[in-house]
Amino acid sequence: MPQRTVSPRARRRVARIIEGVVFYVTLSSLLLFFLFTLGWMILSSFKSNVQVTAYPPLWVFRPTLQNYIDVFTKNSFFSYMLNSTIIAVSAVGVGLVCGLPAAYSMARHRQAALGFFVLTARILPGIAFLVPLFVIYRQLGLINTHVGIILTHIIVVLPMIVWIMAGFFEDIPRDLEDAALIDGCSRVATFARIVLPLSLPGIVAATILSFIASWNNFIFVLILGGKDTITLPMAVYSFVSFEDVNWGGLTAAATIITVPILALSLVVQRFLAGGLTMGAIKG
Repeated sequence: MPQRTVSPRARRRVARIIEGVVFYVTLSSLLLFFLFTLGWMILSSFKSNVQVTAYPPLWVFRPTLQNYIDVFTKNSFFSYMLNSTIIAVSAVGVGLVCGLPAAYSMARHRQAALGFFVLTARILPGIAFLVPLFVIYRQLGLINTHVGIILTHIIVVLPMIVWIMAGFFEDIPRDLEDAALIDGCSRVATFARIVLPLSLPGIVAATILSFIASWNNFIFVLILGGKDTITLPMAVYSFVSFEDVNWGGLTAAATIITVPILALSLVVQRFLAGGLTMGAIKG
């Protein structure tokens, strides 16, 4: 009986189908995991403490807005939100002003020492800076001040901006800058009029990622902050006490914190995805 052979075209087709199935199953599993945690947090924010801790979990219940009402009436949540906004916007603004020229210099002049310094600052955990910062801040009176917390957040966002943007600047052809210099542009004007507009997707991506990093930062304000500089992550922590956890208030506050970041990410997702992929072309 003659054996039936499979053509190479059919094999490639089967391989593509298997690759597609594996890809979508993996993607669906990861998406389901992250969406489940997000959905569970939002769902719990509409439950009472008894319903949140019920076992087995309650999937059908009467939703309540009491947790959200308590978050805004029993806490200065608007003040905390204002603190988070001031600190994140200021830190990212200073980070962009200082980080974009630094990244451009690193990309064009191959400054290995600066790259090593930025990479080290990017890798080190925030807790490594806390002890020296605490000693310096106590001498300078910067504890529990907005300026002090903004400076600590710059430690987080500046290396991130430099590291992301260096790849974008390397992708821009030097010929464009040379043409602008020949036409009479100064180096600063070339950077402002040629390089920055071409790097707009990367700047947007770096801005969003650094804003999220600053918005979610918790450790610096915990040690170096105070009652005048409480941010939203610190406010969420206040729902955890030594004897009890207010799960309803905790999830409601966490949902309120997450909504601005999600909304911002959805609005600029086109720039974010495009910017990250462009920066990944060249390391």
